[in-house]
Amino acid sequence: MHTLKKSLGQHFLKDEKVVEKIVAALMHHPFKNLLEVGPGGGALTKHLIKIPGIYFKAVELDEDKVTYLLKQFPSLKNDLIHKSFLEIDRPFDEPFTVIGNFPYNISTQILFKILEWKEYVPVVIGMFQKEVAERAAAKEGSKIYGVLSVLLQYYYDIEYLFSVGNEAFTPPPKVQSGVIRLTRRESYLAVKSERAFWVLVKTAFNQRRKTLRNGVKSLFTKGVLEDELFNRRAETLSVKEFAELTFKMS
Repeated sequence: MHTLKKSLGQHFLKDEKVVEKIVAALMHHPFKNLLEVGPGGGALTKHLIKIPGIYFKAVELDEDKVTYLLKQFPSLKNDLIHKSFLEIDRPFDEPFTVIGNFPYNISTQILFKILEWKEYVPVVIGMFQKEVAERAAAKEGSKIYGVLSVLLQYYYDIEYLFSVGNEAFTPPPKVQSGVIRLTRRESYLAVKSERAFWVLVKTAFNQRRKTLRNGVKSLFTKGVLEDELFNRRAETLSVKEFAELTFKMS
């Protein structure tokens, strides 16, 4: 069962107290549909399949784990998707919550995939490499605040719930882990367009050591660039300030 594949970033959660805390965090928000990403050895799955009155699906890439999970949980027969999460189509036609001990080697990509489905995903509870979890929740002024922080926080309120030591896993990863909860905002800040917002944020952080004036000069007229705001660096701007700035883009 615990045949590890480094290429898939596998570390199996074994600490039952951590599992219970993740499930408790999940139950804060009601849901009808639930998708587990990377169930692996089934540490979370064994609790999730017992939640009454919901439609549960899981997505697992590793064939060995798919075989194991189907033996342990025969009820998953038609609801276990044997693919990479990054390659699947949206698994539900209605809104669904996402939960998982996410593979660390693709965790940032997973978050961007969720952004593609944001209109259908009101809540995400996830365990990530601690660095990624902290980056997602980081606020302006922090050295780790960046593209991921701003784009996620435009659409979601993000709570860093708790850290998890490497001893909670088999085998212990070399990094620490963190659990975060994303709750979609009821309304988004006004922007010129979502595309403009994404372009601005990505361009600004592409050269984060430069002032905004030098980093995003291709997006604004010379007159606009004279504003004192452009003396600042990208990491000092709040999500709200980025949103407001889109209206000045040429």
